[in-house]
Amino acid sequence: MKFFATCSRGTDGALRAELAALKLPAVRGGRGGVHFEGQLHHGAKACLHTRTGMRVLLELASFPAADAEALYQGARTVDWTSWLTERTTLAVETTGSSPTLTHGGFAALKVKDAVVDVLRDKLGARPDVDTRDPDVPIVLHLEGGQATLSLDLAGAPLHRRGWRTTTTVAPLKETLAAAVLLLGRVDPGAPFVDPLCGSGTLAIEQALRARRIAPGLDRAFAFQRWPCYRTELQSRWDKLRAQARAEVLPCAPAPILAMDLHPKAIDACRRNAHLAGVSADVVIEQGDARALTPRFEPGALCMNPPYGERLMDEEGAEHDRAAARTKERKLAGFYRGLAEMLDRHEGWSAVLLSGNPLLQEAMDRKPEIDHRLWNGPLEIHLLRYRL
Repeated sequence: MKFFATCSRGTDGALRAELAALKLPAVRGGRGGVHFEGQLHHGAKACLHTRTGMRVLLELASFPAADAEALYQGARTVDWTSWLTERTTLAVETTGSSPTLTHGGFAALKVKDAVVDVLRDKLGARPDVDTRDPDVPIVLHLEGGQATLSLDLAGAPLHRRGWRTTTTVAPLKETLAAAVLLLGRVDPGAPFVDPLCGSGTLAIEQALRARRIAPGLDRAFAFQRWPCYRTELQSRWDKLRAQARAEVLPCAPAPILAMDLHPKAIDACRRNAHLAGVSADVVIEQGDARALTPRFEPGALCMNPPYGERLMDEEGAEHDRAAARTKERKLAGFYRGLAEMLDRHEGWSAVLLSGNPLLQEAMDRKPEIDHRLWNGPLEIHLLRYRL
C-alpha cells in the first residue's frame, strides 16, 4: 500500500526524519509531505507517533480526470467494498485544483456518486454521507488533469491532540511547534525555557517529547471504524499502542519552564498542560521575558516572539503611518530587550521563530540555522543561535 503523510509547508524534512526513525518502509520526500509504503498497520503507526504530520493518507487510485465524467468513471474503478459497507458513513473532501474541474464541491459530489453507486450495485444498498464525522473520510486531490483518491486514516487532523482547549492570540499549531523543536535541534533531555509561552504549545510539546508520550496515544482514529479494522489490524494496533504506552517516562528528565507576562496566557497554559497530562513537568510562571536570568544548566531557549502587524484600513492602505512607526519602534525595542536577555545565557542555544526582519537585526549575530517555515499563510524563519 502507498501512503502519503502531509505536513505544514517547510516542515517536510522534520516529518521525513520522524517517519524514517519509525522504520517505515520506503520513506521519501514529496511535494507537501512524505511518501512511504507498507501495510495498514504502518499507516496506523504513523498516526500514533508522528508529531509533525497533519494527515496520513492511503492512496487508492490515481487516474486522468479531464472532466466530471472521467472523474466519476475513474472513481468507480475502486473496489469500495474493501473499505465501506452500507452501514458506514462517508464524506469526500477535495484538495488541489484542475483546469476543468474548478469547483471542489462539485468534484467531491461526483466522487461521492461513484462510491455510493458502486456499493449499491454490489451490496444492494448505499451508505449515508456524514460531513461532520464520517467513518471513512475520502480525499480527492486534483492536480493538473490528474485525480488521486485516498482515505484519511486519522479523520480529524493530527494537530488536534485533544489537550488544547484554550488559546491565545495567533497560537502555533501543535504540529508546527513539534517541527520547530525537531528542526531547531532542541534536546528533549536538556533544560528548556519558553519565556513567551502564550497558551504553552512549545513547552507542552517539549514535555510530551521528553516523556516519550506518543501524540496519538489517547485519541481515536478513523481507521478504527473501518470494516477491515476488526481483522488483523486491530491486534496490530493494540500491540503498537501497548508498546508506546510502555515507553512513556514517569517524568521529564530535565526542567521545563513556561513563562509569559500576561495572566490570561498563564491561565491558558496551565489548563492546557493539565489536559495534556504534563502539569508536573512544566513550571509555569508570570514574568517579563526580558528580565529572565539563567536558573538551570545550559539548555534551549525556544520562543515565538510577536511578529507585529501593519495598521491597515479596509482598502489596504496604511491609515495611520505615525502610529505604525511608533508601533514598529516599540517592537524593535522589545526585540533588543530579548537580545540582551539572550546575551545573559552563555552556553545555551536559542531557537526563535521570526516573522519580522527587525528581530534578526536585533540579534546582531549569525544564526547556526535559518530555515523557512510557514505559520498559516505567513512566511517565517526558524533561527537557531549558539549563545
